[in-house]
Amino acid sequence: MTRELRLPTLPHLMVEDAVKAALLEDWGRAGDITSEATIPAKALADAVIAARHPGRLAGIDLAAAAFRLTDADVHFSAELGDGAKLAPGDVVARIEGPARAVLSAERVALNFLGHLSGIATATAAFAELISHTKASIVCTRKTTPGLRAFEKYAVRCGGGANHRFGLDDAILIKDNHIAVAGGVDQAIESAKAFAGHLVKIEVEVDTLDQLEEALRSKPDVVMLDNMPPEILRQAVEIAGGKVLLEASGGVNLDTVKAIAETGVDLISVGAITHSASVLDLGLDIEIG
Repeated sequence: MTRELRLPTLPHLMVEDAVKAALLEDWGRAGDITSEATIPAKALADAVIAARHPGRLAGIDLAAAAFRLTDADVHFSAELGDGAKLAPGDVVARIEGPARAVLSAERVALNFLGHLSGIATATAAFAELISHTKASIVCTRKTTPGLRAFEKYAVRCGGGANHRFGLDDAILIKDNHIAVAGGVDQAIESAKAFAGHLVKIEVEVDTLDQLEEALRSKPDVVMLDNMPPEILRQAVEIAGGKVLLEASGGVNLDTVKAIAETGVDLISVGAITHSASVLDLGLDIEIG
């Protein structure tokens, strides 16, 4: 089944703050002394950013901001938008303007693009394997400190969906919460007494007995933790569509198809953010 890719908008202030911090980190106390030492102040440059490997694009707004914040005279023209499929050699953007500024912004722009495109690419690999099912790939909170909003955006660029952004998004009762609370029922009932009417409640279960116990208390979502496909199928039958079911734990490219085909609604994959490889994109100055 084909799903429409609908991307959120990255707030301008969020992008600007993150890129400013990255530029200041890279420039240090004296700025780009290599470019200042070797390139005349009035020199101009034309450059392209192109993909060197196949993948999925994410982070174009952050790359554009890196050049804009370095020098307002740098013109950045995106040739492709976030979510675009990339083949080797595809031109992502064209840049023209003061050569010193182009080179001073290069690494920050490529760091954001490569990292976020890597996450989008990893997500797309999972999403494409289960596109014939109703299941969606969702991310986790296993993200780089300070970059969560951008990494979760990249997941969306790759065709995935977002789980919680933080601990205040929803109530997710896991095994340690259950152990301290005294049981699945007790934990869910306490959560219902605490939560506002807009707060979703999810509970993690390890066994089918726990699932049946959880269903009696009517949470919004049940996380099925580290269950093999044959047990997941039984869980889907037991739940009977009463709650959303999320499969979690040990999901990889070799197992995700079988998991999705059990009929679960969501499959959470920490690896798409915490272990995604950087997608190789490069900036080259065009001569002549």
